[in-house]
Amino acid sequence: MAQHSTPVRAARLGRAPGPEPTAVSGVVLLLPGGEETSERRPSPMLANASVRALGRRLTRAGREDGLATHVVHYRFRGWNGSEAHLAQDAAWAADEVVRRYGDVSVCLAGVGMGGRAAIHAGGHEAVNSVVALAPWLPEEDVAASLEPVKQLVGRRVLVVHGTHDERTDPELSFRLAARAKKANRDVCRFEVHADGHGLRQYRDEVLALAEDFVMGALFGRPLSRPVEDALAAPPPLGLRMPLASGFGRSLRR
Repeated sequence: MAQHSTPVRAARLGRAPGPEPTAVSGVVLLLPGGEETSERRPSPMLANASVRALGRRLTRAGREDGLATHVVHYRFRGWNGSEAHLAQDAAWAADEVVRRYGDVSVCLAGVGMGGRAAIHAGGHEAVNSVVALAPWLPEEDVAASLEPVKQLVGRRVLVVHGTHDERTDPELSFRLAARAKKANRDVCRFEVHADGHGLRQYRDEVLALAEDFVMGALFGRPLSRPVEDALAAPPPLGLRMPLASGFGRSLRR
């Protein structure tokens, strides 16, 4: 009697929102949130929902520059301890970008657990920038190794966190950013005061901030003054930069 082997799961890149540019010169890989432990398959609909608005915003902003954006569809919902499945899939996605588009710059932009994946996979040779929105990070335990940051050297890094986030501790992202800043001055972190995990109260400002940062990192567009100041300021000033209400309404173009 024939035995049927279990098919090997594979990560994949979702279709870009809107028409893909004729000549791709930069790519944003959107990394949705996930769970701490789960070997279930992710729901594509839920995955897309967590990064859809960011993808649409960046696609519109970068179309003339040749930007392609893709959602990374993970093999598993969970990070799953030392397996770090989401980080593995983010690194695979960067490899796939190189295979498809050649020598282009890549930004990893993640939400929640996807933010952690973006940070871990940020050392990929094609990656020049990382955006982590409300990143999920493990509690710092003296018996466990700290989250790595040396892989971020040479990359521009933006962390955004709501001060009232009850799902992912904003203090942990501050500590990680502080350690990363010691090895790499191109790290900044913005705090969204009184906002929670979904960053919904100041959604427009968060999206404008991400657009400003990504377009500058990938295509050399001038950064807004707040981002320039945050990158230049020594800790803790540049790592507790408040995101002003109305940010983005008068960005330089």
